[in-house]
Parts: sequence; structure tokens; C-alpha cells
Amino acid sequence: MKFKIGDTVETIDDAISGVITKISGDMIFVEDVHGFDFQFEAQELMLMASGNSLENAVYNTDIEAVKKEKASRKRKSAPTVKPKERHAPKFEVDLHIHHLTKSSKGMSNYDMLNLQLDTARGQLEFAMRKRIPKIVFIHGVGEGVLRQELETLFGRYNNVKYYDADYKTYGLGATEVRIFQNIAP
Repeated sequence: MKFKIGDTVETIDDAISGVITKISGDMIFVEDVHGFDFQFEAQELMLMASGNSLENAVYNTDIEAVKKEKASRKRKSAPTVKPKERHAPKFEVDLHIHHLTKSSKGMSNYDMLNLQLDTARGQLEFAMRKRIPKIVFIHGVGEGVLRQELETLFGRYNNVKYYDADYKTYGLGATEVRIFQNIAP
């Protein structure tokens, strides 16, 4: 910033203000209102606006205009979530075969089961990478083969606990998995 003799300045870090009396290179000499001389570097000073000190700026402000400005910018409230919904899993994986492939024609039961298990393993590992804490695997009731295979799969992970999903929401055909982030898989 360019200063000239006669400018009214104030210090950035201290409560000292005054008029510039002499400029010598990068050093600026300031005389305060009590007649004391001070020596500062240019980066330690800032130009005072004519008669607009901090006190004048505070006391001469139109309070009503500030209130209107603040009132016009109200924060949007976040949607309220019920306690039961707060802990509900956000990530669901439907393992019914018609959701995984366009047609199961020509697939044996073994092929269908492997497709379902590969999908479950992939989604579980995806959730671990993305730090998703809860997943629900919807497998249906059936004969229970897929459910037993899923329990075997989940049992291979140290950081996973599994249990029946919410009966009201999913009935008997779903398993909820909780992933603990601080335990190694």
C-alpha cells in the first residue's frame, strides 16, 4: 500500500493511530495524538478512512437495515428424522434372482445361488470400503438354502455381525448386517 506524509494511519496489531510525519524507505514514522513518535514498517499499518473508526462504524450503523438483512436469510431446517428411522439401514440389497438377471432361463439352481452369493459378497465389500454401517440383504423365505449360505459368508468376516432384519418391514426373508469399522475384516 502506498502511504504519503499526512495520511492518518493505524496499526494492525496495536491500538495506535496517528499521522505519518516521515517516510524513509520501508520505514514509516507516525506521530500519535499525544505527540509521541513511532516507527513502523509499511505492512504493519493500514490507512484510516476519513473519520470512520471502528467505533463510528458500529454506532452509526442503521440497526433496522441490519435486522432486515438478517431476517431475510433464515436457515433451512433439516428434516426431522424419527428415532426408529434414524437407526434404520439405508442400504438394501435384494437378492431375488429376478432382480439380478433379466432371465434365469437355462440357469441351474447352483448357478442362481452362486450369482446371488457373488452379488452379496460384492455389495458387502463395497459397503466396507464406503464405510456404510448397516445393510439389509433381502433373500426371501424359500427353503432357506440362500439364507444358510449368506450366514456362512458373513461368518468369514471378523468385523461383521448379522441378525434377522426388522420383521415389520421385511418379514422373515431378510438379514441385517452391521459392519464394525474399527475391526479388521
